[in-house]
Amino acid sequence: MRSLIISFISFISFIIFISSCSFSYSFQGGKLNYDLVKTITIQNFPNRASNPDPLVAPIFEQALRDRFIEQTRLKPVANNGDIEIEGEITGFDIQGMAVKEDSYASQARLTISIHVKYTNNKEANSDVDQTFSAFSEYPVDRQFNEVENQLITDIVAEIVDKIYNETVGNW
Repeated sequence: MRSLIISFISFISFIIFISSCSFSYSFQGGKLNYDLVKTITIQNFPNRASNPDPLVAPIFEQALRDRFIEQTRLKPVANNGDIEIEGEITGFDIQGMAVKEDSYASQARLTISIHVKYTNNKEANSDVDQTFSAFSEYPVDRQFNEVENQLITDIVAEIVDKIYNETVGNW
């Protein structure tokens, strides 16, 4: 009987111990030193692609702003931020993929490229000047204007992930 009581007390103690433990880890703003860096300026990105699509710039700019504002403690400012992000849309290309036996493409690929210059005015050696690109494929039996918005949104999300990870994500 006594061993049963000791086992019960041990079990209850174990449950209380486990329930009081908590682990917390955040992937947000990994590289940023918030003692130095407090503000961010994100400029508009002109669309300089050879085949510019008017949807790309506003979708990209909003997604980029949302990511940095929502996942860091940086406050947006119009000019002279501690961090400045600028650049341009350099590519918007559609090409046929997956050629069938009748020599016609069954898939098309949309590729978007964006050149980004990330400048950290408070911390040396953390600047990035790089072109990021991503693509998505769609069946050619669908009109491009039917899939355009979703393709651009998906590609932009991937590019914003790459930019965030390269600049402040710390992996």
